[in-house]
Amino acid sequence: MTEGFKIETCNKEDITTILTGINTYNWSKVSAVADLWTSLDYVIKTKNGEQVAGLLAGIGYWNGLEIKVLWVSESHRNQGLGSLILKHVEGIAREKGATIAMLDTFDFQAVDFYLKNGYEKAGLISNFPSGHQRIYFSKRLI
Repeated sequence: MTEGFKIETCNKEDITTILTGINTYNWSKVSAVADLWTSLDYVIKTKNGEQVAGLLAGIGYWNGLEIKVLWVSESHRNQGLGSLILKHVEGIAREKGATIAMLDTFDFQAVDFYLKNGYEKAGLISNFPSGHQRIYFSKRLI
């Protein structure tokens, strides 16, 4: 049944075709309410220009804030910088129409941090990586 097919590494044109295909299907089921992706990437720097924290995120086409990475340098942790940048991005996302925020973290990363900031556990994968858990969180923004 799979004879005559081959698997190749994607080029840019292939990626565009894949994204167009999934978006066309998704939009046939649920209309998009926002642009495909609105990047919300921010950094915190010291007065000297040293980068000490950052958050990489964006709003998808159903107005969900997807937080991909939140990092604070070890020397600047427990000073409120993580909460500061998180609240900053959540506020901008609200202004742009986002209704929910979502992210994942590991049990050895920031579980208590996200709980403290109003996130609720939405799911988990046990024993990934081995001996740990990958935990999914969400938070209503409105």
